[in-house]
Amino acid sequence: MAFRFFKWLLRERDAPEPSTAEEVFNLFAGSYIRELAFQACVNLTANAISKCEVKTFLEGREVREREYFLWNLSPNQNQSSAAFWHKLVYTLYRDRTALVVENGGRLYVADSFCRREYALYDDLFSQVAVGDFTFQRTFTASEVLFFELAAQNAKQVVDGLYASYGELIAYGMRGYQKSRGEKGVLELDTAAAGDVRFKETYEEIRNKGFRKFAEADNAVMPLWKGMKYTSLASKTYSSDTTRDIRAMIDDVTDFTARAYGIPPCLLNGSVQHVESATEQFLTFCVDPLADSLQEEINRKRNGLEGLRRGNFVQFDTGRIKHIDLLDVASSVDKLISSGVECVNDIRALLGQPLINEPWAWKHFMTKNYADIEKVLTAVVEGEQT
Repeated sequence: MAFRFFKWLLRERDAPEPSTAEEVFNLFAGSYIRELAFQACVNLTANAISKCEVKTFLEGREVREREYFLWNLSPNQNQSSAAFWHKLVYTLYRDRTALVVENGGRLYVADSFCRREYALYDDLFSQVAVGDFTFQRTFTASEVLFFELAAQNAKQVVDGLYASYGELIAYGMRGYQKSRGEKGVLELDTAAAGDVRFKETYEEIRNKGFRKFAEADNAVMPLWKGMKYTSLASKTYSSDTTRDIRAMIDDVTDFTARAYGIPPCLLNGSVQHVESATEQFLTFCVDPLADSLQEEINRKRNGLEGLRRGNFVQFDTGRIKHIDLLDVASSVDKLISSGVECVNDIRALLGQPLINEPWAWKHFMTKNYADIEKVLTAVVEGEQT
């Protein structure tokens, strides 16, 4: 039963059952290494999605009403929007699909469901479970939000890759254990070997005494008369070996990150090229995922007629990056002085509250940006006067 649990944990249903304590240890170590890399990728992506503002538009105007409240504050009575998006992204990355159902005007991410696919009709979703509650009805595809990753299940690919790569990590761990082990030679006197109690004493020392002596940090080993123990190598700490193990574990994180379109340096703590890596992460990982979520929400909750009337939602990924106001002060001045953005537009981009004054919604332009013909005309008229 326990070994079947290990298989389920690792998603390796055809893997041979472990038969020794060392194999069980390696199985657990491998599962934790893979799960750590997977969780790091999912958490990074889910944190980014949860920082997005889901803007809602009604007849072409941005509004903050019930739809905005659902996606940005409280999808249901038990979850905040951050918890909701984390669960959705985790489920989507783990299973390659995720289902969101609406009940009583609230949104829930399904923990499990059964899907019956049709080519020319709506797919059907039954046995939809949320926590310990199972809906006693069947949902059609038009009644739910069904999210699906376009690519093959990356988690299965990573697990398959680790099946062979994990042997290198296990080999490194065994090498480290051997470098910390105790080895020696036990010399036996011929006369002592003929003693009637020798065999019993020898078996006890070999099975119990030497094992405790080798595993203990500080120990004294009693020997029978006629026995001499000589240590061949003392326990040594191999820093090179531990660095090799750490490097191989980092490799697992690296190719897991690449499978999900995440620059590895964002997970391993490297500070080099963080700015460009963040841009790549947003461009090739977050933006496509946000577009996929946005498309499904719009086509199911608004439809063609709603889009024609200007009713839609839009994921604003501009709020994911932390912005230091002093770093962007010059850029802010250019945006306002050129008339591209108004004051409240800039404050919204910076995540600051809007100013409830008419002037904050006006667009300004400095004289330096006036029409060149008007400037020349003004100069000529000034010289004439």
